[in-house]
Amino acid sequence: MTQGFALFETPIGLCGLAWGPKGLVGAQLPDPTPGASWDRLRRRHPDAVEAAPPPDVQQVVDRINDLLSGRRDDLIDVELDYDVVPPFNRRVYEVARAVPPGETITYGQIAKAIGEPGAARAIGKAMGDNPWPIIVPCHRVLGADGKPGGFSSPGGLQTKARMLTIERAKTTDAPTLFDLEFSVAPKRGR
Repeated sequence: MTQGFALFETPIGLCGLAWGPKGLVGAQLPDPTPGASWDRLRRRHPDAVEAAPPPDVQQVVDRINDLLSGRRDDLIDVELDYDVVPPFNRRVYEVARAVPPGETITYGQIAKAIGEPGAARAIGKAMGDNPWPIIVPCHRVLGADGKPGGFSSPGGLQTKARMLTIERAKTTDAPTLFDLEFSVAPKRGR
């Protein structure tokens, strides 16, 4: 199978996937400039041919649309071609993929999970180099104390915040209005 790529509409805009014989080699979040998504995908995957997604990739497209519509799908079983990333990044991405929708993790927590507690900056670089945003949910990775950290995909932190909002992620330990409503509600008798 040769490499292929396709763009597809989602609730947040035009996304893209690129695939090869060993799985997905790339994913792309929307770009605000018309035509830029296609250009960027072609630059990142010059050997890929634009084509209709094969059935297994079409299932990923459908699942991404479900996730971006507010359904809970961790996409953890989507096959990725890890040959396109360094071994350190693969370890980082495997930890990030285990974070379910609606939850978050910090760069420092990932560093500890891979046995390199001082590597939070390197984790941030790996996240910035992530070839599979959404599937490797770099938007769920936050800085210390729930700070957003960076987000190198088009739209930057606004896109990150939008995706976390869709997933109803809690980004700090501070109670939300929903939490307060139930913690102060009067108890009713039987």
